[in-house]
Amino acid sequence: MDKKAKKKIEALNQRIQKLRQQLAGAKHQIDDPSELDAIKEQLASAEAEVQKLKGA
Repeated sequence: MDKKAKKKIEALNQRIQKLRQQLAGAKHQIDDPSELDAIKEQLASAEAEVQKLKGA
């Protein structure tokens, strides 16, 4: 794995952590149900990207 991929994985992991915190907060205070779905979708996308980079 090259440096570029490692940096991208690191950035994605930080984004995943932030999205998980947002998801937890959104579950506590459900103002907009579609917001939960959007956060879950972004989280799944970021996790899939990490797996793709690790597999490459």
